[in-house]
Amino acid sequence: MTEHTKTDGMPSLDVPLPPDLSGRSPLRNERMSTAKVECNACPVLCQISEGRTGACDRYANREGVLVRVDPVLLLRRELASEAPALVPFARPAAEPAPEGAEPDWNGDLLHANEVFVTGVGSSTTYPDYKPAPFIVASKAQGVDMVTVVTEGIFSYCSFKVKIDTDRYLGAEQANVRYKGEVVGHVTTAEYGSQMLSLGGVHHLTGGSKKEGRLTAELMQLLGNKKAVECVIDGGASMVIQAGRAPIVNGVEEQRMRVGCGSAAVGIFARQLFGQADEVVVVDDHITGVLTEHQAGRCLDMPPSGIQMRGRKSTPGRYFQVANPGNGWGGTDIDDPLSIIEGWEEGVARPGLRLLMTSTTGEHAQWYVLDEQLRPVEQEMPAAVRRIVDRIGENCEPSLCSVLFLGGAGGSLRAGVTENPVLLTRAIKRALVNVTCGGAPAYVWPGGGITVMADVLRMPDNSFGTVPTPAIVAPIEFSMRRDDYQALGGHMEHVFSLEQALARGAWQNDGAPLARQWLRMDAANPWPLGQPPMLG
Repeated sequence: MTEHTKTDGMPSLDVPLPPDLSGRSPLRNERMSTAKVECNACPVLCQISEGRTGACDRYANREGVLVRVDPVLLLRRELASEAPALVPFARPAAEPAPEGAEPDWNGDLLHANEVFVTGVGSSTTYPDYKPAPFIVASKAQGVDMVTVVTEGIFSYCSFKVKIDTDRYLGAEQANVRYKGEVVGHVTTAEYGSQMLSLGGVHHLTGGSKKEGRLTAELMQLLGNKKAVECVIDGGASMVIQAGRAPIVNGVEEQRMRVGCGSAAVGIFARQLFGQADEVVVVDDHITGVLTEHQAGRCLDMPPSGIQMRGRKSTPGRYFQVANPGNGWGGTDIDDPLSIIEGWEEGVARPGLRLLMTSTTGEHAQWYVLDEQLRPVEQEMPAAVRRIVDRIGENCEPSLCSVLFLGGAGGSLRAGVTENPVLLTRAIKRALVNVTCGGAPAYVWPGGGITVMADVLRMPDNSFGTVPTPAIVAPIEFSMRRDDYQALGGHMEHVFSLEQALARGAWQNDGAPLARQWLRMDAANPWPLGQPPMLG
């Protein structure tokens, strides 16, 4: 073998090379046309013709040379004068920044503490019998650091999608389809949000080729913050996009509920006291009734005599008053009076004032009981309207959140160390900070390296696919240099930032093209200056 790896374009470095394990030319196989170049970025081993790209659109044949199409993304931090002094992973021996330091990065690569090489566009060494594409040495507050940078190829990965809406999307465990193929399912609802689990190894590799291809397509779009349209079996059609309001059955959602019906009663009980004689907050999960509720009893409100449908839980809290749906409070009702069975004579009285509202305040009606104890709709008093408006004010905007969840196991770890379990142990001991495109990643407890990151905190277009099918996602492991050496890291492949930036397939027709600079998102901690997010 005469090169480090074809896909990272690093043959010019004078570094130790792994032995030639294949017994064949690193550039072509015996059956390949001489006009083609073989790409070894993944097991597909595309044979790419001149001027064309491989199946993943990440590598191309340019005049017989395999080049990386997308640029490597490098982050630079905010003004040094504005950044807090951070100690790498809260460990000692940090030195203060020198006085009179340049307040902003000016392109000088000696300012390595202000530059972070991300895995976005960094290429891959999969299967990782060779070191990761970039193993970058830098300093953070005087501490010698190493960051191992690669693009992982993930089969064991999924997206968890949180959709802020009371609207009924579908039954728990119902299939979610994309272009007709099952790509995930509805999972446990959370407070004010519906949850989806999309992707995963069984959909990527356990079904038909079409299912795997469309699952990868959906995951790439979601991860890159694009809109996708899905349909839930027996439920809603929806358009979801990270950072945007969901569109359910053609209607853009507006609000996430302030709480369940019982919570809303408790929150606004004092404000409603004296303005209404009874308040019912309609909710698919827990419908609240003020006079029976602990909050109403503490305010010494007399019972109203209302008789509710559903299953009574604790006082003032009712389950299953209606079926899930797209009506009031996430139920299937359009007429709120349909959940009232009647009024107890001798307790209810003519003139009793009744407010019925949903958990978001989007639905609200005002009634007064007549002589026959029948609720008659009337114009809502201004004081009551202000309280309903306040319920709406306390609802946060409806939003879709998309979290990438991936298992960083397998051979990916071999690109970091010859003894992969030491990397896992070092992460669990908080000696290694794991990031995805420079964004903080939560490391799940238990075995393996299972990471989760919010795609909105990752750079745009961080995700790709390979036709195995699998997802390509950036991942970086940052640690102190002595810790990297202790876990058996590939020390002979550690390079300074300046050397690292001179490595890749940067040339296109003689012109450099492959570096892209991006200012670090102010919401993200600097990867070399914060401890890991561990479970």
